[in-house]
Amino acid sequence: MDEAARAILWKDYARLRSTDIREKLILEYAPLVKIVAGRLSMYLGYNVEYDDLVSYGIFGLIDAIDKYDPTKQNKFETYASLRIRGEILDQIRKMDWIPRTVRQKQKQIDAAMKEFETEHGRQASDEELATMLGISADEYIEWQSQLKVTNVVSLNEFMEAGSDVPNSSMGSSHYMQPDDAYEEQELKEVLIESLDLLTEKERRVIELYYYEELTLKEIAAVLEVSESRVSQLHTKALSKMKSKMGKYMGILGDI
Repeated sequence: MDEAARAILWKDYARLRSTDIREKLILEYAPLVKIVAGRLSMYLGYNVEYDDLVSYGIFGLIDAIDKYDPTKQNKFETYASLRIRGEILDQIRKMDWIPRTVRQKQKQIDAAMKEFETEHGRQASDEELATMLGISADEYIEWQSQLKVTNVVSLNEFMEAGSDVPNSSMGSSHYMQPDDAYEEQELKEVLIESLDLLTEKERRVIELYYYEELTLKEIAAVLEVSESRVSQLHTKALSKMKSKMGKYMGILGDI
């Protein structure tokens, strides 16, 4: 359906509030739910089923359709993406999928990173962090997988609390736009430094995901590895970048 046809559909719905027209709008924008759910699934990994994310997101889409005002300048895709994302994360919080033990693991990892960097003056590898934490390399990867849920929900709570980090809009990979020229330059420098910490494959995953906006499945095909391996590389990359990105970590928040 082209933009003109969509505009007519919105006008008819605003005037009639017809159930049939509402269903047409839901079907028309259903692919948007899959896009948002797909991008969130990269963060959540295999902790949450993709189909569950889509199911939660549909409620967000319906809410967006009911509350959207087509007379305003906001693009529906942008407005709906925020509603869909918010609904998915709300459902995750309600299901209490982030137990206290997972949050404690995040604190342990952060403390170990800081201690290692203070002592050695460099970033710790996954193997070194696992040794410091007294766990195996496989256990450390499992910890990181669990922490994806914490990171994405925490970011959403940070935004809702009044952060200056805006949510993403459709088709954009850059979510923070500093007003100050100095901050913008600082952001570029910090981003370059953080990317230098990554292995070639980790950096490629970041580039394909955030700049070329490929899905988990598409990245797996490009790199000729499994989707679970892409998820692991993504988690490792964000973990390494976190210490350098600091307050700018929010630009990697979405989804």
